[in-house]
Amino acid sequence: MQPLIFGLFLSIYLVTVLGNLLIILAIISDSHLHTPMYFFLSNLSFVDICFTSTTVPKRLVNIQTQSKAITYAGCITQIHFFVLLIELYILLFTVMAYDRYVSICHPLYYMVIMKPHLCGLLILVSWVVSVLYALLQSLMVLHLSFCTDLEIPHFFCGLNQVVQLACSDTFLNEVVIYVAAILLGDGPLTGILYSYSKIVSSIRAISSVQGRYKVFSTCASHLSVVSLFYCTRLGLYLSSAVTQNSRSTSTASVMYTVVTPMLNPFIYSLRNQDLKSTLRRLFERERLNVN
Repeated sequence: MQPLIFGLFLSIYLVTVLGNLLIILAIISDSHLHTPMYFFLSNLSFVDICFTSTTVPKRLVNIQTQSKAITYAGCITQIHFFVLLIELYILLFTVMAYDRYVSICHPLYYMVIMKPHLCGLLILVSWVVSVLYALLQSLMVLHLSFCTDLEIPHFFCGLNQVVQLACSDTFLNEVVIYVAAILLGDGPLTGILYSYSKIVSSIRAISSVQGRYKVFSTCASHLSVVSLFYCTRLGLYLSSAVTQNSRSTSTASVMYTVVTPMLNPFIYSLRNQDLKSTLRRLFERERLNVN
């Protein structure tokens, strides 16, 4: 089964990277897509590429070499980038939800509020917060003591799983993880839910069905991606907390870290007509150049 698994992971990785690169290229090449929504989307596509590159290449090496080992330094590095990109996902989803809230609930003030410098500032703050949080967690893991020959029930080094395997006291680590989950996890999720509650109220106030559909279509792709992210995240948490079956946990990990980034560009390109049209023109242009 190893060659089949290797081919499957490699195919998913290449599709993920290519799909998200096409999204970024389409947004850069089409001036009509130089809006706050697509600016945030291009950043999300970049994070998709980085996120899947944090775990999949190492997995491919493990399959090819018939070894599941990872060095201590490699594990800490993987934890750092995994935590950084997960937090960046959450903050980007929050920023994109706010963008959709302003666009739908305050359309006349949209371009006044979502100015380029504000969009850049929101992205910068998201990166800074994510980097500092990941650095904090990485440094705290470095202070833990571990026994030899540890086995992690994932195909990557997860923060919670590594902390649970420590031989030293992990009370401070668990407190930081818990507080961060509330501030940096539940806080942004509350903002997303609030934004969409206001969006739903605004859509319900529209009298025509066609008008409701047109407005809803502008945020349907983002809502689908956010739902997919949090559903797979919940599945990973439940599989780790409820069951002790490493196979089911690994399956949930694959869905969360591999499948989700692959599906994101497909969801946006299928549900967004402007992006779909730009991608179609890019393909037609390349076909003409080949002929």
